[in-house]
Amino acid sequence: MLRVQPFSRNVSMEPIYLDHNATSPTRPEVVDAMAACYREGYANPASQHLAGQKAKRRLENARERIGEILGLQQSGRAPDRVVFTSGGTESNCLALFGIGAARGQGAGQIIISAVEHASVIEPAERLLSLGWGFDQLGADEHGIVRVERLEGLLSAETRLVSVVLANHDTGVLQPVVELAGVCRRHGVPFHTDAVQAAGKMPFHFRKLGVDAMSIAAHKFQGPAGIGALLVRSGVEIQPILYGGHQQWAVRPGTEPLALVVGMLAALELVVKEQEDHVREMERCRARFEAGLKGGYPDLRVNGEGAVRLPNVSNVAFPGIDAQMLLMALDQAGVACSVGSACASGSSELSPTLLAMGLPKEIVRSSLRFSLGATTTVEEIDEAVRRILYVVHELQG
Repeated sequence: MLRVQPFSRNVSMEPIYLDHNATSPTRPEVVDAMAACYREGYANPASQHLAGQKAKRRLENARERIGEILGLQQSGRAPDRVVFTSGGTESNCLALFGIGAARGQGAGQIIISAVEHASVIEPAERLLSLGWGFDQLGADEHGIVRVERLEGLLSAETRLVSVVLANHDTGVLQPVVELAGVCRRHGVPFHTDAVQAAGKMPFHFRKLGVDAMSIAAHKFQGPAGIGALLVRSGVEIQPILYGGHQQWAVRPGTEPLALVVGMLAALELVVKEQEDHVREMERCRARFEAGLKGGYPDLRVNGEGAVRLPNVSNVAFPGIDAQMLLMALDQAGVACSVGSACASGSSELSPTLLAMGLPKEIVRSSLRFSLGATTTVEEIDEAVRRILYVVHELQG
């Protein structure tokens, strides 16, 4: 077993942030772009005067550029749409409630996967309480959704299918192209939650074949408080908010121009540097997992047998309670997570890991470490050292 050098808890240590799936630090260039926008003193983009028209042009230029980067079809009489929201949760809710309701009167059926984020699971459960049919598509031991079972769940009442592009807990990529193809053959809209995928992997909205997609800027070093639902041409949505005509009346409310500008700045930067960042994160993650395995041979990497996002490592330390380990690591200056930030404080076990059929003792001992574009090899080596020391301390 690897010999782990001790450290003193009384010595001030530089914090190591390995929770980028929860949020990523906003880039200075993004802050600068937003500050410049605020300094311009733009008017309300919905106002009809010249100052409002100037703000509207800036907003629509940013909207068009975001759509271009993400692969929307924006030419023709009925282009795809970028609907700005407050973030990933609102985008997912707008897709599940809005698209489903627009497909017909009364209750219908909705299908999601068993490895979704809470912002998809809970709206689906809300629809269930309102009399809707609700089915879940299971996953295999690697956390990959079972494509072959989707067709058997579809019915004449199916209003929407929603499957995540990359899981928030394990980083496992889902077969969204195949799933969207099945739905397309049956005339059923397909939505994907791409909140974790955006900025960490290349993708093209149209080539994925989806009808709607959710993203959030703070996951790729943009500002918190701004996200978007990307919507294919011809897909109808009923609003879940009322009180204005903005954004085709799909999402009323004054558009936050500076946040939109910040989102665009972050997206342009991450796409420009994505190839190098992906390669570096893959290298750092491999080093991280190898280092932990070297000092803790019983370590288990959840989802290791599947294609994953390059930055996510969900690992189990059998015999050690994850919540206790999380708090001890926080004291040691290593920030990580027991899963989704939206589930923070919850005592429930990870639905994703349970859906994979993992034993509960493994689920209870699992932590999520998520790297980012700012993570360095030196931080990885130091994090491994601190983690192994804390783990062996807890083992006595």
